[in-house]
Amino acid sequence: MYETVLLIVAALIVGMSKGGLSTAAAIAVPMLALFMNPVKAAATLLPVYIVTDWVGVWLYRHHFSKRNLYILVPAILAGVAIATLITPYTPEWALLVFTGLIGIWHVARAWLKRHDDSQAKAKVVPGLFWGTLTGIASFITHSGAPPVQAYLLPQKLPKLEFAGTIAIAFAIGNIVKLPAYWVIGQLDGLNWSLVAGLAVAGIAGTVAGRWLTARLSQQLYMRVIQIMLAVLSVLLLIRGGMQVM
Repeated sequence: MYETVLLIVAALIVGMSKGGLSTAAAIAVPMLALFMNPVKAAATLLPVYIVTDWVGVWLYRHHFSKRNLYILVPAILAGVAIATLITPYTPEWALLVFTGLIGIWHVARAWLKRHDDSQAKAKVVPGLFWGTLTGIASFITHSGAPPVQAYLLPQKLPKLEFAGTIAIAFAIGNIVKLPAYWVIGQLDGLNWSLVAGLAVAGIAGTVAGRWLTARLSQQLYMRVIQIMLAVLSVLLLIRGGMQVM
């Protein structure tokens, strides 16, 4: 019963992230890893990600940055391909620590630098770099939010455009992960009845996340995202460090 409740909570969190609170999703796998294998946790939630992704795409179909998608999507797909090859050989702690450090670096930069109203541009080389890291981190731990936000947040996109760009980019990346997970055996033995129920909970979370995103001010929205990113990054560092120890 306890495990089922946590799975439902994780599905709701994933859904809320797809509705606009983008960093929240990556908290789900570390939370589930407290009582189940992290690889199995990631595989269990992948169908929930895919279903809620496309609900998010529909909700944000009019709000996204075309240029950022043109840059990020190929990079994310490249990252997924790389992760498919290296997953059997890469210790999970290494990616957890690296991803956590990316998040801490971004939050520290955002909070410690002087106020700056300038907006970064959507440049190709940084986008390809961060997008590839996003694909790799997302594949192994569903923790792709820190690198993609490190690229997008300095651009100070309108909140709906920011949320929509992430929703569409991850929708494409996650659906590509499905055959890749199947190839390396991560979908073996899943309880598909449970997964179906979790998908319903995820859809409800997506609608709730979209409702919250539309009602938060731009400044508060970015602050919430940054706080969630900081919390997530610390959790990833702690979990990675515990694995090393």
